[in-house]
Amino acid sequence: MSYTKLTAMGKATDAILGCFSVFSPPEFIDHLVRYLGTWSGSDKLFAIIEYTLKLLVPLLHKRAQIQKNAGLRKIGVSSTAARFSKLAGSISSSRTLWRFWGLLTIIRWMISLEHTAQPTRKLLNIERLQGWSMFGYYPLEHLSYLVSNEILPSRSTIDLSPFVTKKTKLELNAGKMSLWSVRCWAVYVALQFAHLHEDRKLLQAKYHTLRKAGLKPAEKQELQKRWHAYWSDLVINMANFPLALHWSMGSRLIKQDYVVALLNLIVAIVSFRSGWKATALPSTPPTGSIDDSPEPVSKNVTAYDA
Repeated sequence: MSYTKLTAMGKATDAILGCFSVFSPPEFIDHLVRYLGTWSGSDKLFAIIEYTLKLLVPLLHKRAQIQKNAGLRKIGVSSTAARFSKLAGSISSSRTLWRFWGLLTIIRWMISLEHTAQPTRKLLNIERLQGWSMFGYYPLEHLSYLVSNEILPSRSTIDLSPFVTKKTKLELNAGKMSLWSVRCWAVYVALQFAHLHEDRKLLQAKYHTLRKAGLKPAEKQELQKRWHAYWSDLVINMANFPLALHWSMGSRLIKQDYVVALLNLIVAIVSFRSGWKATALPSTPPTGSIDDSPEPVSKNVTAYDA
């Protein structure tokens, strides 16, 4: 084979196999991989998909019923809606399974609380109580999941001899454990309002202090980021609060399923947006400014992190 033919073949090979060379390094894809590579990022994305599907299911069934009434189809049930419902259910089950590592995050957080100076004693104790509430949430949810999926038996006998002569019967009720699990999470959500109240006071105090000394551009940008994080956390918690009450009452508070799905979708979208901004690479600061990366306003644990 001549050198000319080899070169032509090499060019053809590069054009076909190396076709991605025409694209510049994608910052968006890099950011997406970086964020979705985290447990929290992937969970929030799947939450958006899950609750979008749950909102679409009743709409598709409604459309099918309208088409049936108009004589356009024989049955008023959407087969697409049934498939969407199955996918949403699979995602929900998978997300519950992925949360089995969540307790490790809480343990790390509570250790960090005791070894890191907190702005106020009140804020420290609020976060301590939130951490303990999650110690109730995670194990109960895990046990409920394992029992409901028949991985653990709902009834078993424990031999505690020689301490007790009679064998003890242990009964695990998946429904009750799930209910008390979400009640523990509801305590967290309620405490988060107190946390956000303290965050607001600290941000206002810092703003007034910096304003008296002359607010620099870098400091103004930092405060804007912190305020944005505060408002995001507030929206998330305001959407989580009715959900916490609803599930804590045995799913009897909110009558329409689409309202539950909509509130969860709001939480998922706002959480995803906050996480997306938090994982963005820092921009190069202007000459003469201070590169001071903002700390998170709160260690918020939502229904999608919990």
